[in-house]
Amino acid sequence: MNKKDFYSLLKAVPKAELHLHGEAVISNDSIRKLYKRKFGTDMPDEELDSLWKYSDLPGFLDSFIKIQNFFVNPDDSECYFSDFGKYISENNIVYVETFFSPTSLMKNGFDFHDLTQRMSAAIKRAKEKYGATVRIIVDVSRTFGLENAQHNLDLVLKENNPDIIGIGLGGDEAKGPARDYAPVFQRAKEAGLHRVAHAGETVDSWSMKDCINLLEVERIGHGISAAYDEPFMKELSESRFPLEVSPTSNIFTKHYVSKIKDHPFKKLYKAGCNVTLNTDDPTFFKVSLIDEYWNAYSKMDLKLKDIKRIVMNGFNAAFISDEEKKSYCDRVNEVWNKWFEDHPKEPAEEN
Repeated sequence: MNKKDFYSLLKAVPKAELHLHGEAVISNDSIRKLYKRKFGTDMPDEELDSLWKYSDLPGFLDSFIKIQNFFVNPDDSECYFSDFGKYISENNIVYVETFFSPTSLMKNGFDFHDLTQRMSAAIKRAKEKYGATVRIIVDVSRTFGLENAQHNLDLVLKENNPDIIGIGLGGDEAKGPARDYAPVFQRAKEAGLHRVAHAGETVDSWSMKDCINLLEVERIGHGISAAYDEPFMKELSESRFPLEVSPTSNIFTKHYVSKIKDHPFKKLYKAGCNVTLNTDDPTFFKVSLIDEYWNAYSKMDLKLKDIKRIVMNGFNAAFISDEEKKSYCDRVNEVWNKWFEDHPKEPAEEN
């Protein structure tokens, strides 16, 4: 299938995204607006360009925090909400579990309650305008240490906002072993919150194992180091443990792989692992969700039947009811089949 037809198909098909940092959907135009509000002058082109010049995970995280520091008042959040809505609409993402990283914003004087209320209002608008369901996973983050992670969980529990469904352990896994955060995740489990963690992104598979065994997470973000541990990869396959893989992100951080065609996503998928496809940080890595599916199809030599299954994996790995999963997957099948009925020249054997 050529690229034009593939994008037409994937734009038509409803999709889920489970590993998406909401703040990282912000556009260059919004960054310029925020910069001018904060500093009273236009952002120099070279300073904007410098935000995207990183070659490893710490460099990326530094740029991420720099952008967060451009937010100076609660109204600034409307920029990113607008960009977020545009992103999910352009990619026909109908269900999203997005990470929200509040620590830098709170250090700049923002109030957690006010931030989450604004997010809930934006979530309601997204449902009304785009028909999309958005849920929040609060990043307790390794970047700021255990005490801050405990504080973020305290705020989540106090807020008791139904749009917040869980917590996630983000940040640089090499500098924040999962075992340090076990008390936080145990409390979250007892409170009925879902639990996820970034792991296997830049650290070998023991990091993933610690997240599963010590934090009792329900999904792992990235998880690509499992591809280099055959017995563990087999365990993941047999248990159908979900992985939130973001290939382009991994190419930028360059720890395990530097070319899309060499990415272990296909290996994990062919081994039977429950992989989902995600962008991580679309603006930072200049990639959309449909782009990621095209990369999997055109550069990893996956077939259309594989692409459809991976789309369904996204819904089946989501924190929703079995009834909702079935409804979404039925809709994928319906739209997929309709697209091929309308495009009879496409090879049936690939569908």
